[in-house]
Amino acid sequence: MYTFLIVLITVIAVLLTFLVLIQNSKGGGLASGFASGNQVMGAPRTADFLEKSTWWLIALIVVLSILAVGVKKGQQAEGGHGSAIVEQVEDATSALEAAAPIQEEPAQD
Repeated sequence: MYTFLIVLITVIAVLLTFLVLIQNSKGGGLASGFASGNQVMGAPRTADFLEKSTWWLIALIVVLSILAVGVKKGQQAEGGHGSAIVEQVEDATSALEAAAPIQEEPAQD
Protein backbone atom coordinates (compact mmCIF):
# COMPACT_ATOMS: atom_id res chain seq x y z
CA MET A 1 0.00 0.00 0.00
CA TYR A 2 2.84 2.37 0.85
CA THR A 3 4.58 1.72 -2.47
CA PHE A 4 1.31 2.30 -4.34
CA LEU A 5 0.85 5.65 -2.59
CA ILE A 6 4.41 6.73 -3.42
CA VAL A 7 3.94 5.82 -7.09
CA LEU A 8 0.61 7.67 -7.15
CA ILE A 9 2.19 10.77 -5.58
CA THR A 10 4.98 10.65 -8.17
CA VAL A 11 2.54 10.42 -11.08
CA ILE A 12 0.49 13.32 -9.70
CA ALA A 13 3.68 15.37 -9.26
CA VAL A 14 4.58 14.82 -12.92
CA LEU A 15 1.06 15.86 -13.98
CA LEU A 16 1.32 18.92 -11.77
CA THR A 17 4.62 19.84 -13.40
CA PHE A 18 3.03 19.71 -16.85
CA LEU A 19 0.04 21.75 -15.69
CA VAL A 20 2.28 24.45 -14.28
CA LEU A 21 4.36 24.56 -17.45
CA ILE A 22 1.38 25.05 -19.78
CA GLN A 23 -0.21 27.83 -17.71
CA ASN A 24 0.19 31.45 -18.68
CA SER A 25 2.27 33.67 -16.45
CA LYS A 26 0.19 36.06 -14.35
CA GLY A 27 2.96 38.39 -13.28
CA GLY A 28 5.57 40.46 -15.00
CA GLY A 29 8.90 38.80 -15.44
CA LEU A 30 10.38 37.23 -18.54
CA ALA A 31 7.20 35.55 -19.80
CA SER A 32 5.12 38.76 -19.87
CA GLY A 33 6.31 39.70 -23.35
CA PHE A 34 5.18 36.39 -24.81
CA ALA A 35 1.85 36.04 -22.98
CA SER A 36 -0.26 38.07 -25.42
CA GLY A 37 0.38 35.68 -28.32
CA ASN A 38 -1.11 32.71 -26.51
CA GLN A 39 -4.51 34.38 -25.93
CA VAL A 40 -5.41 34.68 -29.62
CA MET A 41 -6.59 31.10 -30.20
CA GLY A 42 -7.21 29.94 -26.60
CA ALA A 43 -10.57 29.37 -24.94
CA PRO A 44 -11.36 31.99 -22.27
CA ARG A 45 -12.14 29.45 -19.52
CA THR A 46 -9.05 27.29 -20.07
CA ALA A 47 -6.97 29.26 -17.60
CA ASP A 48 -9.61 28.78 -14.88
CA PHE A 49 -9.67 25.03 -15.47
CA LEU A 50 -5.87 24.79 -15.38
CA GLU A 51 -5.66 26.85 -12.19
CA LYS A 52 -8.36 24.85 -10.41
CA SER A 53 -6.85 21.53 -11.45
CA THR A 54 -3.45 22.72 -10.22
CA TRP A 55 -4.86 23.49 -6.78
CA TRP A 56 -6.72 20.15 -6.68
CA LEU A 57 -3.56 18.24 -7.54
CA ILE A 58 -1.59 20.12 -4.88
CA ALA A 59 -4.25 19.28 -2.28
CA LEU A 60 -4.26 15.64 -3.41
CA ILE A 61 -0.48 15.40 -3.03
CA VAL A 62 -0.69 16.81 0.51
CA VAL A 63 -3.46 14.39 1.53
CA LEU A 64 -1.72 11.38 -0.05
CA SER A 65 1.59 12.32 1.60
CA ILE A 66 -0.03 12.44 5.03
CA LEU A 67 -1.80 9.16 4.30
CA ALA A 68 1.48 7.55 3.19
CA VAL A 69 3.16 8.54 6.46
CA GLY A 70 0.28 7.00 8.41
CA VAL A 71 0.42 3.79 6.38
CA LYS A 72 4.19 3.52 6.84
CA LYS A 73 3.94 4.03 10.61
CA GLY A 74 1.15 1.43 10.74
CA GLN A 75 3.28 -1.09 8.85
CA GLN A 76 6.20 -0.51 11.22
CA ALA A 77 3.95 -0.94 14.26
CA GLU A 78 2.56 -4.22 12.92
CA GLY A 79 5.98 -5.64 12.11
CA GLY A 80 7.47 -4.56 15.42
CA HIS A 81 10.75 -3.50 13.85
CA GLY A 82 12.36 -0.26 12.82
CA SER A 83 13.76 0.75 9.51
CA ALA A 84 15.38 -1.58 7.01
CA ILE A 85 18.73 0.15 7.47
CA VAL A 86 18.77 -0.58 11.20
CA GLU A 87 17.90 -4.22 10.49
CA GLN A 88 20.74 -4.53 7.97
CA VAL A 89 23.25 -3.06 10.41
CA GLU A 90 22.12 -5.41 13.16
CA ASP A 91 22.31 -8.41 10.82
CA ALA A 92 25.79 -7.42 9.67
CA THR A 93 27.12 -6.96 13.20
CA SER A 94 25.68 -10.27 14.37
CA ALA A 95 27.19 -12.02 11.33
CA LEU A 96 30.60 -10.47 12.06
CA GLU A 97 30.42 -11.50 15.70
CA ALA A 98 29.50 -15.05 14.74
CA ALA A 99 32.26 -15.30 12.12
CA ALA A 100 35.08 -13.91 14.27
CA PRO A 101 34.52 -14.59 17.95
CA ILE A 102 36.44 -12.46 20.40
CA GLN A 103 39.67 -14.17 21.44
CA GLU A 104 40.79 -13.95 25.02
CA GLU A 105 44.33 -12.82 25.67
CA PRO A 106 46.50 -15.26 27.61
CA ALA A 107 47.17 -14.33 31.18
CA GLN A 108 50.63 -12.94 31.77
CA ASP A 109 52.48 -13.89 34.92
